Amino acid sequence: MNTPSRIERDTMGEVLVPADGLYGAQTQRAVENFPISRLHFTRPFIRALGLIKAAAARVNGELGGLPRDLAATIEAAAQQVAQGEYDAQFVVDVFQTGSGTSTNMNANEVIARLACAHPNDHVNLSQSSNDVIPTAIHVAAAELVHHELLPAMTRLHSTLREKAEEFDAVLKVGRTHLQDAVPIRLGQEFSGYARQVELSIDRVRKALDGLYELALGGTAVGTGLNAPLGFATATIQVLAEQTKLPFREAQNHFEAQASKDAVCFLSGALKSYAVSLTKIANDIRWLGSGPRCGLGEMRLPAVQPGSSIMPGKVNPVIAESVLMACAQAVGGHVAVLLASWRLAVPRMFRKNRVSFAGPLAVRKPCDSGTTSRALPRIRNSKA
Repeated sequence: MNTPSRIERDTMGEVLVPADGLYGAQTQRAVENFPISRLHFTRPFIRALGLIKAAAARVNGELGGLPRDLAATIEAAAQQVAQGEYDAQFVVDVFQTGSGTSTNMNANEVIARLACAHPNDHVNLSQSSNDVIPTAIHVAAAELVHHELLPAMTRLHSTLREKAEEFDAVLKVGRTHLQDAVPIRLGQEFSGYARQVELSIDRVRKALDGLYELALGGTAVGTGLNAPLGFATATIQVLAEQTKLPFREAQNHFEAQASKDAVCFLSGALKSYAVSLTKIANDIRWLGSGPRCGLGEMRLPAVQPGSSIMPGKVNPVIAESVLMACAQAVGGHVAVLLASWRLAVPRMFRKNRVSFAGPLAVRKPCDSGTTSRALPRIRNSKA
C-alpha cells in the first residue's frame, strides 16, 4: 500500500515527502541516505534545539533581521518543539552527516512549516549547523547533568553516608586479593564508597562549567559570518534565562566549533564515575553472595525471583544491572572520544542516560533494606 506523499523541493530538485510529515526535502533526503540504526535524537537534544531556535527568532526580531510578527510566530513554534509536541517529526538517524546539518534542517523545516516561514532564510537566520549543533550538545548535556545526574549522585552519596554510620559498629574481616586480611568495620567500607561518589560529584561539577560556554554566533567556521553584532550574546542570554543555567558565549569560537573538548572532559568524568559504581556494585554483590555458601556478610533485599528453574532463588539483580549500565557508559566514552575529533556527539545523550541510571539503581537497595548479616557488633571501638 502506497503511503500518501507530497512533492517538496530543495536545491537538488524534487523529493517525495510523507503527506503527514511537517519536515521537508532536506530531512527526507537524510532519511533515505542514513537508514543505519533507527536511533533518533532524544528528548533533551530536541528540547535544546527548540530552545535555541526560539531564542534566535526572538533576538532576530529585536535586531531587525525578521519582522516582529514573523519572529514571534517562529518563536512560538520553536517553543512547541522544545516542549515535545513534535518529537515524532524528528526522523533523521543519529548516524548522519558529521556536522549534524540534517538534524538542524529537520528542526528548521518543522518549525518553518508550523510558522509559515522559510527554513533557511527565517528559522536558521544568523545561524549555521556548525554552531547550532555544538550549542545544542552543550545545552542538552548541561540540563541533564544539572537537573538529573547531580541530584541523583547527591542522593546516593547521602544514602551511602547513612549506611556508613549505621554499619559503623559492625566488625568484619577485611580482605585483599579476596583473601582474609585484618579486621575492618563495615561502616568503614561504606565510608569509602561514599567518598568515591563525593569525588565523582566534584569531577562532574568541574566538567559542567565547560558546557556553559556556547558556540552559537560563530556560524559556519567561527568567524560569525552573517550573524549581526550582538546576536550571540543576546541569544545566549535568552537561553540562560529560559534554562536558569549560566550559559555564556565562547571565548574563542574557533575552539568551540573545531573541537568538543568540554564534552570529552564530561565524558571522562562520567567514565570515572561508572568505574566507581562498578567497584561499589561489585563489592555489594560479593558481600551479599550466598546466602549459605558465599560470603553472606550482607542481606540484599529480594526484589524479584531469580530463576526460572530453581524456586526460591534470589539474585543481586540491581547490582548486576548497575554493572551493565556502567559497562555501557565506559564503552560510550570511546565513542564520544572518536566523535569529538569532529563529528557531532549523539552518543553523549545515550551514555548520559545510562550514567543517570546507575546512582538511582545502587541507591534503591540501600534505601529498601540492605542490612548486615549475623556479624558481631562492637561499641566505642575504632578498629
